[in-house]
Parts: sequence; structure tokens; C-alpha cells
Amino acid sequence: MAKEKKELESVITENADKKAATSVESKEKILISQTEKKVNSSNLIEDFENEQLKKQLPEIYVGDTVKVGVKITEGNKERVQPYEGVVIAKRNGGLNKTITVRRIFQGIGVERVFMLHSPQVASLKVERRGKVRRAKLFYLRDRVGKATRVKQRFDR
Repeated sequence: MAKEKKELESVITENADKKAATSVESKEKILISQTEKKVNSSNLIEDFENEQLKKQLPEIYVGDTVKVGVKITEGNKERVQPYEGVVIAKRNGGLNKTITVRRIFQGIGVERVFMLHSPQVASLKVERRGKVRRAKLFYLRDRVGKATRVKQRFDR
């Protein structure tokens, strides 16, 4: 009788241990799946943004004269229009990386902001390097004629 009681108790404790272990495992699986969902949702956005990044972009610095090929759609036709000017500002933000290009058109200063990774930007070429000592060249807005020139840099 004592042996049967001990065997019965050992079987009951084994079953209880198995139930506890399975409940702990199931709780762990639930926690892991919840954390994976959190991680995956933020990773999805990062992965999508990384896919949209352009691979071949030249090194652009403030003061450079660049030629940006902009895609223009007129009706059902699409063409690339070059826009050449001096980079007066630059923002680094991954997919939101932008440059502000200033040029003089018919005596009037025109500035455009280009998102470098945008599909509207077909090409980007650095025509000449500029030698400047500032991060933003907004002072060029107040200057007219030859005063807007930027010295050329030959070391980059």
C-alpha cells in the first residue's frame, strides 16, 4: 500500500511538473512572439527604406556646383531636364537626404530642394568642387553678380 501511494504521488508530481513546464513554455512563446511583432514592425519600415535608397550617389558637399537631372512628365511624355547650380544647404537623413541648389535664372535667384533618393531625380553630377568654410551658404542670397562666385577646390 505504501509503495502504491508513493508511485501515485510520483506520477502526480511528474504530471504537475509537465503541466507547469508546458505553461511556462507557452508563456515564453507568447512573449517571444509579441516582441518579434514589435521588432518586425519597426524592421519592416527600415527594410523598405533601405530598398528605396539609391546606391550610386556621388559625394556632394556644400559649395559644389552640381547638375541635377530632373524627370519631368508632360502628358504621357517623360523627359529629363538638367538643373545646374550651387549647393547652398545639405540635410542628411537617410531616405530624406536633401540638397538645396541655387542658380540665377534671368537675373533672378531660384532655389530648389531635391530629395536625393527620390525617383524624380534621374541623375546627379558634380561639375566643380567649391571651397567654403560654412555648412550653409544662405549669405549668397544677398549677393548679386560676381560676388556669388565660390572658389574652386582641387583636393577632393
